[in-house]
Amino acid sequence: MLQIMERSSVDLMDVLAFVRVVETGAFARAGERMGISKSIVSRRVARLEEQLGARLLTRTAQGAQPTEVGRAYFARASNVLAELEAAQEVVAEAVTQVAGPIRITAPISLGIQHLAPALADFAKLHPKVELDISFDDKTVDLVGGGFDIAVRIGQLQDSSLVARKIAPIRAVAVASPAYIEERGRPQHPRDLKDHDYLVYANVSMAEQLKFRTPRGWETARGQIRLRADSGEMLRAAAVAGLGILVAPSFIVAPAIESGELEVILRDYPLHDGIALHAVMPPGRATTARVRALVDFLVARFGPEPSWDPCWMAEKARAVDAEEGAAKQG
Repeated sequence: MLQIMERSSVDLMDVLAFVRVVETGAFARAGERMGISKSIVSRRVARLEEQLGARLLTRTAQGAQPTEVGRAYFARASNVLAELEAAQEVVAEAVTQVAGPIRITAPISLGIQHLAPALADFAKLHPKVELDISFDDKTVDLVGGGFDIAVRIGQLQDSSLVARKIAPIRAVAVASPAYIEERGRPQHPRDLKDHDYLVYANVSMAEQLKFRTPRGWETARGQIRLRADSGEMLRAAAVAGLGILVAPSFIVAPAIESGELEVILRDYPLHDGIALHAVMPPGRATTARVRALVDFLVARFGPEPSWDPCWMAEKARAVDAEEGAAKQG
């Protein structure tokens, strides 16, 4: 391996230029990120392609896209560069300095409502950090997309990625007071067969309407009134009285607190083992700036998220019960 590298004499700055072009999608943006001109970036990438004997990028009027070989090379090269950067931080005093770019991807609703102010506060704390943020409900390829960290909701799948739990995510069933008055308050998941549903388009209806009962998990049935891929749209429809919505509590918490929505079927939990995680490629997870961001998010949202009114209500009742028992004792 080392002999091959010695013979190839690949310049790491050429490799970095290629990686930055793939990450940004354009030579000019890559040059801005590296602090060099577009023409120098282009020459470095061309030299790398010549040394490797393969076309890594397809140039277009809109920018540049990696070829099939280029995508494979990028996946390995970006991790090698991240590992090299981490190694340099370990050796140098920079390991204690939170500085440099962090590319982040996160779900839209969570991102807008909660991550946006949190990331702004993190940026204030660390003025030498450069945040590059993408809110997208689709699960993106972290390595292929050049991301340092993804904030994801769900159950973790087996992978080579490094993950750390930030906070639990609880789903709740809600409806507006007007809808409940008109259609009645369900007492059991089986009662939902006579109700209208507001469904999140990116998750199967069966998964959304799965309740835990004394007899085990039961899936409710009913009529879909509205389907959308936006949590804000579904919340607005629920507030308008169009049907019953099952959603993460962070989406409906403001409406629950204002009284626009009410939690129904409290005694029948939804889902199990769902949490908010920070997910990172192994090389990125060891850099000081990414570690600092993950620590910040864990402290900000964990161990129990402040947006969860259901949990807060349960906690308040438990505290009241303990205080009452102490007074009686």
